Amino acid sequence: MESVARGGTRWKRFALVMVPSVAATAAIGIGLAQGALAASFAVSGQEFKVKAGHLEGQGFAQYGGVDMGYASLKGDEKTAHPVAISTFKTATIKNMCQSVVTDVPLLGKITLKLKAGTGKTPVSAENLYLDISQLDANAEFRNIDIGVAAKDTDNPGTGKGPAVKDKSILENGFAQQADEAILDNVEQKAWATTAGTFKLSNLSMRLIRGSGEKIECF
Repeated sequence: MESVARGGTRWKRFALVMVPSVAATAAIGIGLAQGALAASFAVSGQEFKVKAGHLEGQGFAQYGGVDMGYASLKGDEKTAHPVAISTFKTATIKNMCQSVVTDVPLLGKITLKLKAGTGKTPVSAENLYLDISQLDANAEFRNIDIGVAAKDTDNPGTGKGPAVKDKSILENGFAQQADEAILDNVEQKAWATTAGTFKLSNLSMRLIRGSGEKIECF
């Protein structure tokens, strides 16, 4: 079932439209505790950081979900991570940076840092899913529709996309969608990223001893 975007409201701050989503993820935690929501998407016990100078995405949708992650780098104990799942049918990203820090025995903290899309050709992705725990950006949405049910978005997590088999969401929970989303100066923390196609131009990957703002993406 497709949902038609009703409005043409433009939002300059992504935080304004994220407020309902944060409330939705709180409700997800309650649903999980009551056994109403099954969480099957397993992630590592580490969040990672992603920074982008400019992102343009078409077919945007966002709704709440839960990732089951390992509580630590040792052992099999897991814990639930409420996330805001942002999806794009297609997206291009300029000046992308991704970093994750691992505490390696005998060596200390090591940062894995990846950069791409730094030249004329941006990073491109199809059927992109971002499981986000924190996001800061300047954003503009075109033909945005706020308050639809997650299952009724044009690009829902139940019925389409590469990550469907690994995701569990509240189908009738709060969601929002837009024909296009344009974000600048993006800084986010995430538990997982999946995509049908992910093309990284000018890819550069480095292992750097240490951590912190000067070493990580931010």
